[in-house]
Amino acid sequence: MIDLLSRNPSLDPEALTAELAPTPRYQGVRFATYHPNAAYPSQEEARVATQAFLKGAQVRPGGFRLFRRAKPEGRGLYLDGGFGVGKTHLLASAWHEAPGRAALMSFQDLMYIIGALGMTRAVDAFRGHDLLLIDEFELDDPGNTHMANTFLGQLMPGGTSVIATSNTEPGALGQGRFNASDFQRQIQAIASRFETHRIDGPDYRQRGVRPEDVLTPAEFTAWEARQQGATLARLNHRDLSRHLLQVHPSRFSRLLAGVGAVAVTDLTPMPDQNVALRFVHFIDKLYDLGLHAAFTGTNLSGLFSDTYRHGAYAKKYSRCLSRLSELLKEARQER
Repeated sequence: MIDLLSRNPSLDPEALTAELAPTPRYQGVRFATYHPNAAYPSQEEARVATQAFLKGAQVRPGGFRLFRRAKPEGRGLYLDGGFGVGKTHLLASAWHEAPGRAALMSFQDLMYIIGALGMTRAVDAFRGHDLLLIDEFELDDPGNTHMANTFLGQLMPGGTSVIATSNTEPGALGQGRFNASDFQRQIQAIASRFETHRIDGPDYRQRGVRPEDVLTPAEFTAWEARQQGATLARLNHRDLSRHLLQVHPSRFSRLLAGVGAVAVTDLTPMPDQNVALRFVHFIDKLYDLGLHAAFTGTNLSGLFSDTYRHGAYAKKYSRCLSRLSELLKEARQER
């Protein structure tokens, strides 16, 4: 059995940009495997818009318009929609079919890269890319607002295009999180770089699964018996939370290297938001890596404080609960 608590991986700053590709969960996805919900035409429209963007065109009212070759500045496509409507699927599909050099990362990963390398080195690291794919574009604080605007402002004029996904329309970034009027110039500068396409529809992860369904003791025992002991990591939630405070989130992928399944027992409510946000990022990485996972303890509905779930980071917590639900569904289906 793997002992995650004994791991504290190091990571060279340059290594942060070495593997910016679809995670195992999204390695096999393509535009052809994206199944839009017929009840929500915007899903198919988003697929068409993304494919057109890769070919050097954008969907606008009245039809397609080719990029003007005289303008080398990169262009942006912004896919705005709720959780579980296939935004990450479309991003990964774009990476697989991009004609040039592409990199795919979460917005939080981008913030970690800029923080580790510094703005100048981060821009230089991506200057040779034709396309950046940024998932869950969020502006949780003024510092991130400034960094994102500076990064895009230096990179896109050189010809790097960007496809981003988010749950907030670009013109509304930052609203409800800090005094947006103080940063209106930065927010609007980011928004002006993107064509926006709204994707409607329900969260597919919630179909037939209640968020509060952690595994029962009998279900957990049966699940654990199906895992390979050599690649299984089992630990108590409190121990995991303490350990995650000692590991920088940019290293969570390395923390899970070689792990095939993770069992987190005795989930308990997290009154400390710093602890809760580390757990959220850990679940994001566990989910993206396509690892088997099981959880026992507190029902998911009581895991995060209502203050957090309706506060500045509400979307992070909602996404985490959605992904935990899917992981639990997969755990039950393994048999």
